[in-house]
Amino acid sequence: IEKSTFGGQVTFSPKIENYPGIPEMTGNEFADKLLDQVLAMGAEVEMEKVTGIINEGNRKLVFAGAKKYEAKAVIIAVGVKHRQLGLERENELTGKGISYCAVCDGPFFRNKDVVVIGGGDSAINEALYLSSIAKNVTVIHRRNKFRAAQSTVDRIKQKENVTLMYDSVVKEIVGSAVVTGVVTENVETKAISEVKTDAVFVFVGMSPKTGLVSTLNKDNSGYIITDEKMQTNVPGLFCAGDVRSKPLRQIVTAVSDGAVAAHSVEEYIQTLNK
Repeated sequence: IEKSTFGGQVTFSPKIENYPGIPEMTGNEFADKLLDQVLAMGAEVEMEKVTGIINEGNRKLVFAGAKKYEAKAVIIAVGVKHRQLGLERENELTGKGISYCAVCDGPFFRNKDVVVIGGGDSAINEALYLSSIAKNVTVIHRRNKFRAAQSTVDRIKQKENVTLMYDSVVKEIVGSAVVTGVVTENVETKAISEVKTDAVFVFVGMSPKTGLVSTLNKDNSGYIITDEKMQTNVPGLFCAGDVRSKPLRQIVTAVSDGAVAAHSVEEYIQTLNK
């Protein structure tokens, strides 16, 4: 059951380079192939938003739209969502120059000036993509060193139309009807400056989507805790993918989680049938 787009966060990736056997592919292409394969194997898919999961011991009730599904086990693979900056008028200007997906909205700002906020792999990868279509890209990062893979950082430093602003945070987004700039502060010198821009792309981390089942154990960051079999603290509720507490979140680790969860569900159901 999927509420929006099959593939989740991978559909936002302009290029996949770290999945074994696939030298290069867009996230959308990868997601399409996943869905085609699932359908060919006979799985049923539903486009609905899951609004609740009720645990009744050996029976789980999943509510989605006007439908109710009954199952012996449920795998929760709801992923994560982009974290916001928490600035005034951020929600108001989202879609009017503020975006959390360069692949989705980057083409609207072709040959224009854009700002990317963040310093991790997502931020630098999206900045690389934007550098191929935007006039100028300014990357603003709060630290003096990027957290992204060094190979990616080396590539962004070679781009002539990319400016890197270290030790800086965005204090205000400027613009009435649309974004026209950002006000930044240097965390070391406290100097204030304004960067003119047509768009702001925000990549400052992710937050897990864990609102469906409040009784599940979570870590300090809100991610769902499981054992090695992907079992949560509630028997029959399993978890896989980026929403799970783990040290690395990549496509390959999500696929691994899914394989383990599916196998564990089969074992769990067999114990119920005995």
